[in-house]
Amino acid sequence: MSESYASLQLERQGPVATLWMNRPELFNAFNERLIDDLHRACTALGQDEQVRVVVLAGRGKHFSAGADLHWMQRAAGYGEAENLADARAFAGMLQALAGLPKPTIARVQGAALGGGTGLAAACDMVVASEDAVFSTSEVRFGIIPAVISPYVLRAIGPRQALRYFQSAERIPAGRAQALGLVHEVVPRDQLDSALAALVAPLLAGGPAALQAAKALVADVAGRPIDAALAEATAQRIARQRATPEAREGIAAFLAKRPAAWVPE
Repeated sequence: MSESYASLQLERQGPVATLWMNRPELFNAFNERLIDDLHRACTALGQDEQVRVVVLAGRGKHFSAGADLHWMQRAAGYGEAENLADARAFAGMLQALAGLPKPTIARVQGAALGGGTGLAAACDMVVASEDAVFSTSEVRFGIIPAVISPYVLRAIGPRQALRYFQSAERIPAGRAQALGLVHEVVPRDQLDSALAALVAPLLAGGPAALQAAKALVADVAGRPIDAALAEATAQRIARQRATPEAREGIAAFLAKRPAAWVPE
């Protein structure tokens, strides 16, 4: 992958790619450049067959403090058309992150505010330090968490969103875990070991099966449990069983050996 990014650092460790937001002096607050860099990076990583897990992280003390105030000031002077283009760029980036066809993990420390909460929610999994804090703080600026709302609602549900979208309260890591936004909470110095413990079982799964499992959740969630859904799920497992990956996985299990995709 030859892409270069002004506001990101790409780090590879075997099949794991980590996207480091690299604006620590501004607490990784995002602007047009970071949004564009993240969109391009997610698109490229989604197409890279050597990458099997993507981690989103932030350099410095905080994961992301949300929108850059200078960017917000510029946006305040935009007309409706410019604001719409700006919002579409942000929405497109979040969609590219959420739609990556492989597991994604947010590594969160410190502040994950506003759009920072949205970035975490758009990932499949979140590992947070005990000092992490989240907030959908937009109403305090006279705006709303519109673009991040599909991902935060998916994580915490509409009932909790009714509270936090309106109150803009700070949500400590433990509370965020109880709400469903965060999966693991650990001391800050254990973030990387907790991340590694989550990555390991992901790498033990078949890459195509992981992609299909991710699509399964998106397609089944919220649907009525009826004959149509039963037929759709039966067709999915039938297709998956017929793949070379499934044949290799079953053969490896029966032979009591690691499957071909498991790192040595």
